[in-house]
Amino acid sequence: MPPDAFADVEADARPGAPKPDPILVIDGIQRTFGGLTAVDVSHLEIQRGTITALIGPNGAGKTTLFNLVSAFDQPDAGSWTLNGRSLRGMQPYQIARAGMVRTFQLTKSLAKMTCLENMMLAAPSQAGESFFKALVPSTWRAQEKVIEEQALGLLERFNLIHMRDEYAATLSGGQRKLLEMARSLMTEPDIILLDEPMAGVNPALVQSLLTHIEALRDDGMTVIFIEHDMDVIMGISDWIAVLAEGRVIAEGTPDQVAQNPAVIDAYLGTGFGEEG
Repeated sequence: MPPDAFADVEADARPGAPKPDPILVIDGIQRTFGGLTAVDVSHLEIQRGTITALIGPNGAGKTTLFNLVSAFDQPDAGSWTLNGRSLRGMQPYQIARAGMVRTFQLTKSLAKMTCLENMMLAAPSQAGESFFKALVPSTWRAQEKVIEEQALGLLERFNLIHMRDEYAATLSGGQRKLLEMARSLMTEPDIILLDEPMAGVNPALVQSLLTHIEALRDDGMTVIFIEHDMDVIMGISDWIAVLAEGRVIAEGTPDQVAQNPAVIDAYLGTGFGEEG
Protein backbone atom coordinates (compact mmCIF):
# COMPACT_ATOMS: atom_id res chain seq x y z
CA MET A 1 0.00 0.00 0.00
CA PRO A 2 1.26 3.51 -0.75
CA PRO A 3 2.43 5.17 2.49
CA ASP A 4 -0.41 6.82 4.41
CA ALA A 5 -2.86 6.16 1.55
CA PHE A 6 -5.67 5.86 4.06
CA ALA A 7 -4.30 7.93 6.92
CA ASP A 8 -7.31 10.25 6.80
CA VAL A 9 -9.94 7.51 6.70
CA GLU A 10 -8.44 4.86 8.99
CA ALA A 11 -10.87 5.82 11.73
CA ASP A 12 -13.78 6.37 9.34
CA ALA A 13 -14.57 3.14 7.54
CA ARG A 14 -18.27 3.83 7.17
CA PRO A 15 -19.87 2.87 3.82
CA GLY A 16 -19.34 5.76 1.41
CA ALA A 17 -16.64 7.37 3.53
CA PRO A 18 -14.61 10.01 1.63
CA LYS A 19 -11.10 9.19 0.43
CA PRO A 20 -8.08 11.52 0.32
CA ASP A 21 -7.68 11.30 -3.48
CA PRO A 22 -10.51 9.36 -5.15
CA ILE A 23 -10.13 8.43 -8.81
CA LEU A 24 -13.60 6.90 -9.24
CA VAL A 25 -16.67 8.31 -7.49
CA ILE A 26 -20.05 6.57 -7.71
CA ASP A 27 -23.25 8.38 -6.72
CA GLY A 28 -26.74 6.94 -6.48
CA ILE A 29 -26.31 4.12 -9.00
CA GLN A 30 -29.34 1.86 -9.15
CA ARG A 31 -30.19 -1.10 -11.36
CA THR A 32 -33.28 -3.24 -11.12
CA PHE A 33 -34.33 -6.32 -13.05
CA GLY A 34 -38.09 -6.64 -12.81
CA GLY A 35 -38.83 -6.34 -9.13
CA LEU A 36 -35.30 -7.25 -8.04
CA THR A 37 -32.86 -4.52 -7.03
CA ALA A 38 -29.46 -5.73 -8.18
CA VAL A 39 -27.47 -2.57 -7.37
CA ASP A 40 -28.30 0.36 -5.10
CA VAL A 41 -25.02 2.13 -4.27
CA SER A 42 -25.64 5.53 -2.74
CA HIS A 43 -21.98 6.61 -2.63
CA LEU A 44 -18.65 4.91 -3.12
CA GLU A 45 -15.20 6.40 -3.62
CA ILE A 46 -12.20 4.44 -4.90
CA GLN A 47 -8.82 5.65 -3.72
CA ARG A 48 -6.24 6.36 -6.41
CA GLY A 49 -3.19 4.11 -6.69
CA THR A 50 -4.47 1.30 -4.50
CA ILE A 51 -5.90 -2.20 -4.77
CA THR A 52 -9.55 -2.22 -3.72
CA ALA A 53 -11.37 -5.53 -3.37
CA LEU A 54 -15.11 -5.63 -4.04
CA ILE A 55 -16.52 -8.56 -2.13
CA GLY A 56 -19.86 -9.98 -1.12
CA PRO A 57 -21.99 -13.12 -1.24
CA ASN A 58 -23.11 -14.53 -4.59
CA GLY A 59 -25.78 -12.28 -6.07
CA ALA A 60 -24.60 -9.22 -4.12
CA GLY A 61 -24.38 -7.13 -7.31
CA LYS A 62 -20.61 -6.98 -7.74
CA THR A 63 -20.38 -7.86 -11.44
CA THR A 64 -23.51 -5.80 -12.17
CA LEU A 65 -21.78 -2.78 -10.64
CA PHE A 66 -18.75 -3.43 -12.85
CA ASN A 67 -21.06 -3.69 -15.86
CA LEU A 68 -22.68 -0.36 -15.01
CA VAL A 69 -19.55 1.73 -14.47
CA SER A 70 -17.92 0.25 -17.60
CA ALA A 71 -21.12 0.88 -19.64
CA PHE A 72 -21.74 -2.75 -20.57
CA ASP A 73 -25.10 -2.16 -18.88
CA GLN A 74 -27.05 1.02 -18.19
CA PRO A 75 -28.26 2.10 -14.72
CA ASP A 76 -31.81 3.16 -13.94
CA ALA A 77 -30.41 6.11 -12.00
CA GLY A 78 -27.17 7.56 -10.75
CA SER A 79 -23.88 8.94 -11.98
CA TRP A 80 -20.17 8.24 -11.72
CA THR A 81 -17.00 10.15 -12.47
CA LEU A 82 -13.42 9.24 -13.35
CA ASN A 83 -10.82 11.85 -12.46
CA GLY A 84 -13.72 14.25 -12.00
CA ARG A 85 -15.12 13.59 -15.49
CA SER A 86 -18.65 12.24 -15.79
CA LEU A 87 -18.89 8.88 -17.56
CA ARG A 88 -22.69 8.68 -17.64
CA GLY A 89 -23.93 8.16 -21.20
CA MET A 90 -20.57 7.02 -22.60
CA GLN A 91 -20.04 3.82 -24.56
CA PRO A 92 -17.59 1.16 -23.30
CA TYR A 93 -14.91 2.15 -25.83
CA GLN A 94 -15.21 5.79 -24.76
CA ILE A 95 -14.77 4.84 -21.11
CA ALA A 96 -11.71 2.79 -22.05
CA ARG A 97 -10.27 5.81 -23.85
CA ALA A 98 -11.03 7.93 -20.77
CA GLY A 99 -8.75 5.65 -18.74
CA MET A 100 -10.85 2.82 -17.27
CA VAL A 101 -10.73 -0.73 -18.63
CA ARG A 102 -12.02 -4.06 -17.39
CA THR A 103 -11.66 -7.80 -17.69
CA PHE A 104 -14.41 -10.40 -17.48
CA GLN A 105 -15.19 -13.54 -15.51
CA LEU A 106 -15.21 -15.41 -18.82
CA THR A 107 -12.28 -14.18 -20.85
CA LYS A 108 -12.95 -12.38 -24.12
CA SER A 109 -9.83 -13.37 -26.04
CA LEU A 110 -10.23 -13.69 -29.80
CA ALA A 111 -9.64 -17.42 -30.17
CA LYS A 112 -8.72 -17.48 -33.86
CA MET A 113 -6.17 -14.69 -33.58
CA THR A 114 -2.65 -15.08 -32.21
CA CYS A 115 -1.70 -13.69 -28.84
CA LEU A 116 0.28 -10.92 -30.52
CA GLU A 117 -2.67 -10.02 -32.74
CA ASN A 118 -4.97 -9.96 -29.71
CA MET A 119 -2.62 -7.51 -28.06
CA MET A 120 -2.11 -5.23 -31.04
CA LEU A 121 -5.83 -5.04 -31.75
CA ALA A 122 -6.38 -3.34 -28.38
CA ALA A 123 -4.12 -0.35 -29.08
CA PRO A 124 -6.22 2.82 -29.51
CA SER A 125 -6.20 5.37 -32.32
CA GLN A 126 -4.49 3.24 -34.95
CA ALA A 127 -4.00 5.05 -38.23
CA GLY A 128 -4.33 1.80 -40.16
CA GLU A 129 -7.93 1.45 -39.02
CA SER A 130 -8.89 4.27 -41.37
CA PHE A 131 -10.08 2.90 -44.72
CA PHE A 132 -8.17 5.43 -46.79
CA LYS A 133 -4.99 5.42 -44.69
CA ALA A 134 -4.98 1.63 -44.79
CA LEU A 135 -4.36 1.90 -48.53
CA VAL A 136 -1.16 3.88 -47.90
CA PRO A 137 1.14 1.75 -45.71
CA SER A 138 3.58 4.60 -45.17
CA THR A 139 0.94 6.35 -43.03
CA TRP A 140 0.71 3.55 -40.46
CA ARG A 141 3.77 1.29 -40.61
CA ALA A 142 5.83 3.30 -38.12
CA GLN A 143 2.95 3.40 -35.62
CA GLU A 144 2.30 -0.31 -36.05
CA LYS A 145 5.94 -1.04 -35.25
CA VAL A 146 5.65 0.93 -32.00
CA ILE A 147 2.42 -0.92 -31.13
CA GLU A 148 4.06 -4.27 -31.84
CA GLU A 149 6.98 -3.43 -29.56
CA GLN A 150 4.57 -2.39 -26.79
CA ALA A 151 2.60 -5.63 -27.22
CA LEU A 152 5.74 -7.76 -27.14
CA GLY A 153 6.92 -5.98 -24.02
CA LEU A 154 3.65 -6.75 -22.24
CA LEU A 155 3.68 -10.37 -23.39
CA GLU A 156 7.18 -10.63 -21.95
CA ARG A 157 6.06 -9.04 -18.69
CA PHE A 158 3.15 -11.49 -18.34
CA ASN A 159 5.26 -14.54 -19.25
CA LEU A 160 3.44 -15.13 -22.54
CA ILE A 161 6.15 -14.17 -25.00
CA HIS A 162 6.67 -17.81 -25.98
CA MET A 163 3.00 -17.88 -27.06
CA ARG A 164 3.17 -14.77 -29.22
CA ASP A 165 2.39 -16.61 -32.47
CA GLU A 166 0.01 -19.18 -31.00
CA TYR A 167 -3.74 -18.86 -31.34
CA ALA A 168 -5.45 -17.64 -28.18
CA ALA A 169 -7.63 -20.75 -28.32
CA THR A 170 -4.60 -22.86 -27.40
CA LEU A 171 -4.01 -21.06 -24.10
CA SER A 172 -4.98 -22.50 -20.73
CA GLY A 173 -7.60 -20.73 -18.63
CA GLY A 174 -4.95 -19.05 -16.53
CA GLN A 175 -2.97 -17.96 -19.57
CA ARG A 176 -6.12 -16.42 -21.06
CA LYS A 177 -6.57 -14.43 -17.85
CA LEU A 178 -2.99 -13.20 -18.20
CA LEU A 179 -3.53 -12.35 -21.86
CA GLU A 180 -6.68 -10.37 -21.08
CA MET A 181 -4.93 -8.48 -18.31
CA ALA A 182 -1.96 -7.75 -20.56
CA ARG A 183 -4.21 -6.68 -23.43
CA SER A 184 -6.08 -4.24 -21.21
CA LEU A 185 -2.79 -2.44 -20.54
CA MET A 186 -2.37 -1.63 -24.23
CA THR A 187 -4.63 1.37 -23.62
CA GLU A 188 -2.38 2.60 -20.77
CA PRO A 189 -5.32 2.97 -18.36
CA ASP A 190 -5.50 4.80 -15.05
CA ILE A 191 -7.77 2.18 -13.49
CA ILE A 192 -8.47 -1.46 -14.22
CA LEU A 193 -11.44 -3.54 -13.09
CA LEU A 194 -10.69 -7.25 -12.71
CA ASP A 195 -13.72 -9.52 -12.47
CA GLU A 196 -12.72 -12.68 -10.59
CA PRO A 197 -9.21 -12.89 -12.07
CA MET A 198 -8.46 -16.09 -10.13
CA ALA A 199 -11.62 -18.00 -11.10
CA GLY A 200 -10.82 -21.25 -12.87
CA VAL A 201 -7.08 -20.62 -12.73
CA ASN A 202 -4.66 -23.46 -12.06
CA PRO A 203 -3.20 -22.97 -8.56
CA ALA A 204 0.26 -22.90 -10.12
CA LEU A 205 -0.65 -19.63 -11.91
CA VAL A 206 -2.48 -17.93 -9.04
CA GLN A 207 0.69 -16.54 -7.46
CA SER A 208 1.80 -15.20 -10.84
CA LEU A 209 -1.50 -13.39 -11.26
CA LEU A 210 -1.26 -11.94 -7.75
CA THR A 211 2.24 -10.69 -8.44
CA HIS A 212 1.07 -8.97 -11.62
CA ILE A 213 -1.86 -7.32 -9.84
CA GLU A 214 0.42 -5.95 -7.14
CA ALA A 215 2.84 -4.75 -9.82
CA LEU A 216 0.03 -2.75 -11.45
CA ARG A 217 -0.56 -0.94 -8.16
CA ASP A 218 3.15 -0.42 -7.66
CA ASP A 219 3.30 1.18 -11.11
CA GLY A 220 0.74 3.75 -9.96
CA MET A 221 -2.37 2.17 -11.42
CA THR A 222 -5.64 1.80 -9.51
CA VAL A 223 -7.01 -1.74 -9.31
CA ILE A 224 -10.51 -2.86 -8.33
CA PHE A 225 -11.09 -6.57 -8.27
CA ILE A 226 -13.89 -8.98 -7.49
CA GLU A 227 -12.82 -12.15 -5.75
CA HIS A 228 -14.23 -14.86 -3.47
CA ASP A 229 -10.98 -16.33 -2.15
CA MET A 230 -10.57 -14.69 1.25
CA ASP A 231 -6.89 -15.55 1.48
CA VAL A 232 -6.29 -13.68 -1.78
CA ILE A 233 -8.44 -10.75 -0.69
CA MET A 234 -6.77 -10.32 2.67
CA GLY A 235 -3.33 -10.84 1.19
CA ILE A 236 -3.21 -8.13 -1.48
CA SER A 237 -6.01 -5.64 -0.78
CA ASP A 238 -5.32 -2.15 0.50
CA TRP A 239 -9.03 -1.47 0.99
CA ILE A 240 -12.20 -3.55 0.83
CA ALA A 241 -15.78 -2.58 -0.05
CA VAL A 242 -18.44 -5.13 0.88
CA LEU A 243 -21.71 -5.49 -1.03
CA ALA A 244 -24.82 -7.33 0.07
CA GLU A 245 -28.14 -7.23 -1.77
CA GLY A 246 -26.76 -4.53 -4.04
CA ARG A 247 -25.73 -2.12 -1.27
CA VAL A 248 -22.37 -1.24 0.23
CA ILE A 249 -22.66 -2.47 3.80
CA ALA A 250 -19.07 -1.97 4.92
CA GLU A 251 -15.69 -0.55 3.94
CA GLY A 252 -12.28 -0.63 5.49
CA THR A 253 -8.82 -2.09 5.58
CA PRO A 254 -8.63 -5.91 5.58
CA ASP A 255 -8.27 -5.93 9.38
CA GLN A 256 -11.24 -3.61 9.85
CA VAL A 257 -13.47 -5.58 7.51
CA ALA A 258 -12.54 -8.91 9.10
CA GLN A 259 -13.83 -7.62 12.46
CA ASN A 260 -16.94 -5.85 11.12
CA PRO A 261 -20.13 -7.48 12.50
CA ALA A 262 -22.12 -6.53 9.37
CA VAL A 263 -19.60 -8.34 7.18
CA ILE A 264 -19.48 -11.39 9.40
CA ASP A 265 -23.28 -11.52 9.33
CA ALA A 266 -23.35 -11.23 5.51
CA TYR A 267 -20.93 -14.14 5.27
CA LEU A 268 -22.59 -16.15 8.03
CA GLY A 269 -21.84 -19.79 7.49
CA THR A 270 -18.90 -19.20 5.15
CA GLY A 271 -16.21 -19.17 7.82
CA PHE A 272 -15.42 -15.49 7.41
CA GLY A 273 -13.96 -13.71 10.43
CA GLU A 274 -12.84 -15.23 13.67
CA GLU A 275 -14.78 -17.78 15.62
CA GLY A 276 -16.18 -16.96 18.98
